[in-house]
Formats: sequence, C-alpha cells, structure tokens
Amino acid sequence: MSAYLWVGLGGFIGSVARYAVSVGLGAAPADRFPWATFAVNCLGCLLIGLLVGALAKASVSEPVRLFLVTGILGGFTTFSAFGLESLTLLRRGETSLALLYILGSVLVGVAAVWLGLRFTSGAEA
Repeated sequence: MSAYLWVGLGGFIGSVARYAVSVGLGAAPADRFPWATFAVNCLGCLLIGLLVGALAKASVSEPVRLFLVTGILGGFTTFSAFGLESLTLLRRGETSLALLYILGSVLVGVAAVWLGLRFTSGAEA
C-alpha cells in the first residue's frame, strides 16, 4: 500500500476519534472554554510522545510509522506534531528557533484565522 494510503487510513481513524471526543465532551458554546479541543490537543501530545519514544526503541516499518504518527495522530490533532517539533528544536539546543516557531505558529495562526474571517464574512473576530 502506498504511503499516501497509509496516512489517509490513519487520518480517517484519527479524525473520527477526534469527533468522538468532541461528541463525548459536548461542543463548547462560544462563551465557554473549549474543553474538547483542549483535551484532544493535550492527549495528542501525550500520545505522540509515547508513540515516538516507543517507535525509537522498536524496529517498525516506515508505513507503520506513517499510519500511526502522521495518519492517526495527524488526523486526531496536528497540535501533537507542533509539540513534538517544538521539543525537538529545544532538545537540539535551538532555543531561539524553537521560540520563534512556537510564538510564530500561535500568533500567525490566530492572525490567519482572523484574516480569513474578515475576508469571507466581515465578522469581527
């Protein structure tokens, strides 16, 4: 099976799992804390840490790694990849680059959502 199919299959599973968590915890009204997203992001970060650590000790094929990490966890939350990449930069001693990545991702991401809303609906964000 090609790498794209492994990632796609895992992404399907991860996306469905994310939806299940959202349904299970209930969608947050606009004026409430988004617990489902918070839970998914934190759980995804824990899982990627556990999985990458375990895969580093085991001999697994690239398709299995793609299915589990890029597919399932990528479909569950890309925040887990962000957490892993941030920690990797910090562990390599690239503190300035890590901080730039962290702050840039959050600030540019929020600004991009705001900009997209402004362009499409004129909504105040």
